[in-house]
Amino acid sequence: MTAAQAHAAPARGTLFAFSTVSFAYFAYAGLFGTYAPLWFQHLGFSTLAIGALASLQSSTRLFSPYAWGWLADHTGRRTQLLRLAVALALVCALGFFASSHHGWVAAVTVALFVCTAGVIPMSEAALAHSVSRGAVLDAGRYGRVRVWGSIGFIVTVVGAGALLQAIGVQAFPWLTVALLGGLLVAAHRLPIVAEAPHTSDTGPGALAVLRQPVVAWFFAGVFFTVLAHTSLYAFFSLYLVSLGYSKTAVGLVWAVGVAAEVAWFWFQGAWLARRSAHAWLTIAALVSMLRFAVTAAFGTVPAVLVLVQCTHAVTFAAQHSSCIGVINRHFPGRLRGRGQALYTLLGYGASGVIGGIAGGVVSEAYGFAAVFWGASGAAALAALCAARAGVLDRRAHAGAA
Repeated sequence: MTAAQAHAAPARGTLFAFSTVSFAYFAYAGLFGTYAPLWFQHLGFSTLAIGALASLQSSTRLFSPYAWGWLADHTGRRTQLLRLAVALALVCALGFFASSHHGWVAAVTVALFVCTAGVIPMSEAALAHSVSRGAVLDAGRYGRVRVWGSIGFIVTVVGAGALLQAIGVQAFPWLTVALLGGLLVAAHRLPIVAEAPHTSDTGPGALAVLRQPVVAWFFAGVFFTVLAHTSLYAFFSLYLVSLGYSKTAVGLVWAVGVAAEVAWFWFQGAWLARRSAHAWLTIAALVSMLRFAVTAAFGTVPAVLVLVQCTHAVTFAAQHSSCIGVINRHFPGRLRGRGQALYTLLGYGASGVIGGIAGGVVSEAYGFAAVFWGASGAAALAALCAARAGVLDRRAHAGAA
């Protein structure tokens, strides 16, 4: 087998190792994203303070992912740095046991986010390197790995919901430490991905690529799409509890969306090929606009809520895979880590800071439903940006032809 063939078809063991990391990381992310707001509420945090904590998580994404990505690109030690980030995150999580003072909890949370913010850019860059043919992402293989992240998420939100309902939300820090420990074990099972370090840059840098119109409009669409989804990540659990749903029911509602996500990732190799990446991003934004409007209007109707959660297959899974494909095309090789970091920074950093604070203010003044109406408006802006990026991309291809 030639080197090119080996790169085109990574060993089954390599894909299994990446699948394990994906499962473990998103199990942790599912726990923290779903139940941390309830734990903060248990500690006496106001809704506005919880929104501010969510914005603190996003604020770390304004610098931490790019720093980790830059370091990984310039050293070539992506796997080793991934292990270091997870180990530091585990140490930070142990700080939750030291004190429940609001300032201390906020400081520990920020430190934890600084470390975990580097996990996805580095693991996604290493995975994309392993399953790409040149600058073209193998969406089928990528989906078969990424699906295990969704499975990890769904197992955690359902299992942890039932567990916390039974023993109390005060057990949240113990579950956090346990899942980060599992992630550290999984990270040590990853093979060392052979990538040459880049001690000097030749050709356009990451920021020069970012200034290209099609890339700039793409990231603008990502920004507004994730801004809309901040309502989901920061306030959805609180919204459901305020409507009278139990913690177990909250976990099950989350699980429905992630089950749809699992189905998409498993079969996306065939589905994504039917449209361009930019077309899928436009579709995802339009469906998001509908999703959050229905959530705001019919949150008290369980059947409707369950049905609309199924759109998570498009609003998150199709959107995420399309984003990875676009980034892989525009940020290949030596720019791969920084491209993934920019995705986290511009998509999940800046939008999360704004969404967390604004959502907290809006929910305090007008209620949680108003947050989801605002999210629907943000998704409409995302659709316009994604459509513009698609027009520019088609023009570029036509010009090249």
